[in-house]
Amino acid sequence: MVDSLAEIPLGRAPGLSRMSFVNRSTCLMALVSALFALNSGCASAPVRSGGPPALTAQETTVVSQGLTDAAVRYTGQITGTATGVVERADYELVADGQVVKKGSAQLGVPIAPGTPADFSIEEKSAYVKSPEDLARLSAQGGTVLIALRGTLVVRSGESEDVLPFAASRAVRVPRLPEVIVESLDAARYSPEEVQINLRLGVRNPNPFPLRLDSLSYQVSIADKPLEEGTTAQADSVDASATGVYPVEVAVTAQSFGPGVKALIGKGVLPYSVKGELKGPLLQVPYFLKGDVKLNVSR
Repeated sequence: MVDSLAEIPLGRAPGLSRMSFVNRSTCLMALVSALFALNSGCASAPVRSGGPPALTAQETTVVSQGLTDAAVRYTGQITGTATGVVERADYELVADGQVVKKGSAQLGVPIAPGTPADFSIEEKSAYVKSPEDLARLSAQGGTVLIALRGTLVVRSGESEDVLPFAASRAVRVPRLPEVIVESLDAARYSPEEVQINLRLGVRNPNPFPLRLDSLSYQVSIADKPLEEGTTAQADSVDASATGVYPVEVAVTAQSFGPGVKALIGKGVLPYSVKGELKGPLLQVPYFLKGDVKLNVSR
């Protein structure tokens, strides 16, 4: 009995030629190579199949808006053909065509093949740079575009994709508040004494609350300063509302001088009020004037 193929003379072994031995050896080597390749493939990282992930939906919404700042939320949706993760977003907040803030957000949102993955980014920043910028926007009127734009980093296996994104939202341009005389009345107590009750109003024309730092005033009667001060410190005025701040002015011989009796006797007191309204990036000087009719006497 023959122990191995090596002991069989190629020219004499029944039914076995040199060509058949070579073919069998070649097939055996191919089989070993295939098994090795298969085993090596199982040990390596998975290879992504199909196309790259795609941004299938996006939107920017304004969470809140103030006179000088706004909070914006960007929401998006990514659909991929392989298991992966939306790692981070590098972005810019843009207002009126100018970049006002840059940032980066770690997301860590998983992606399953064929299933849309939702994610969001929220950022808040001032979109007005100076009092002059605020005055320009207010005079311009209309709307201004606020947007979040940038790139998303998506990883699937050893593959990394960078997807650009951008979405904007038009918001109403912030408008400067107005200082007005909300109401004014006077009581004549004697020929030499009148008490004036002045209520200054801060009218907020915006669809959001208005933060104030102070409202200064100087009240003059017949061109003579009689009362000055500051009110509305650290206050706020509701959206589309008017804040009212009372000021009392006494017209007497002590405050006005010896000509007070002749002035009061005319029945009409000319007045003026000037000052400045201040807030975050807000500087609004004002000047108001008119006449006080002395219709009430006591």
